[in-house]
Amino acid sequence: MTRGFILGKFLPPHNGHVLLCDFARAYADSITILVCSLDREPIPGALRFRWMKEMFPDCRVSHLTEDVLQEPSEHPDFWPIWRDIVRRFHPEPLDFVFASESYGERLATEVGARFIPVDPQRLAIPASGTAIRTAPHSHWDLIPSTVRPYFLKRVCVFGPESTGKSTLSRHLAKHFETIEVPEYARAYTELFGTSCKNDDLLRIARGQDALARALARQANRLLIMDTDPVLTAVWSEMLVGYRDPWFASFKETADLYLLTDIDVPWVDDGTRYFPDAQKRVTFMNACRAELNRRRLPFVTLSGDWESRFSTAIEAVQSLLTPDREVVPREAV
Repeated sequence: MTRGFILGKFLPPHNGHVLLCDFARAYADSITILVCSLDREPIPGALRFRWMKEMFPDCRVSHLTEDVLQEPSEHPDFWPIWRDIVRRFHPEPLDFVFASESYGERLATEVGARFIPVDPQRLAIPASGTAIRTAPHSHWDLIPSTVRPYFLKRVCVFGPESTGKSTLSRHLAKHFETIEVPEYARAYTELFGTSCKNDDLLRIARGQDALARALARQANRLLIMDTDPVLTAVWSEMLVGYRDPWFASFKETADLYLLTDIDVPWVDDGTRYFPDAQKRVTFMNACRAELNRRRLPFVTLSGDWESRFSTAIEAVQSLLTPDREVVPREAV
C-alpha cells in the first residue's frame, strides 16, 4: 500500500492539475490532496476545495484555510512549519510527494518521502492558473468541465410571449458555437397543460434553473438561455397576480439580457396566453420594469428579425470582449 501527497492552490484547477492528480492516482495506491487557500485570493478557497473533491472523489481531499507562510524567505522555520502541516493532514507515513514545481523535492525530503516530478516543463499540458484567470475564454480547453461554469458568460433572451425568443436563442447558440438552454415551460405545459397555478410556476422556474446549471458544464464560453426564473417571476405576476417568495431568493441572474420587443405580430402556437394588444404592452412594461428593478444589464431588440439578430450579436460580442462593458441602451 503506497501513499502519495499533493498540495496546491488550484487557483483555479486546470487540466495541468488534472494531469498531476491522475498521474499520482496511477502511480500510488492512495492519494491525499491538500487545497491551500488564503482569504485574499480571487477565487474562494471553499469553492476550489469543492471542485477538487468533486473531480477526485477517490482521493482524500482536505482544505488548509490558515494564513501560513508562502515563501521560504519569509521565515527561517518555513520548511519545518510546512512539514508539520503535511503531517497534520496526512499523519500516516508518506511514500511519495507529487508536484510539477521544484518545491516538491524539498518538501518530500522534509516528510521522509520520495519526490516524483510530473511534467515540470509543461510539455504535456501547457496550463497556467494566472493565464486562465486573466483570459479564461482564451484558455477554455484547459479548464475542466467542473470549473467552467465559474468563468461562463450567460445571456438570457427575455421578453413577452410570441416575440421570437426561442428562434433567436437557437440562432445565437449556433452563431457562437455553443449550446442553448431551451424554455422549460414549453415542455412542462405541453405535458401538464397550460392552466398554471403558483405551484406549477414554481416548478417551471426551478426546472429552468436546474436545466441551465446542468447545461453550463457543456457550454462553450457562453450559455444562451431561452428565458430564466426572472422572467418566470413576471409570468407569475401576469397569470396568478403574485409571485412565490422563492423568486426573491433567486440570485443566479445572467450577465446580459436581450429584451425582445412586441413590435412583431402575435402568433398562436397553442401555448399562448395574451393575444390582447393592451395585455402585450402590460407584459412588455412588466419585463422592462423587472430588469430595471433588479439592475440587470439589458439591450432591447426591436425591428425586423435581421435587425434583432444583428443587434443581439453585437451585444453578446461586447460581453465576450474583456475591455468592453455592456450597458443598458434603455432605462426607465
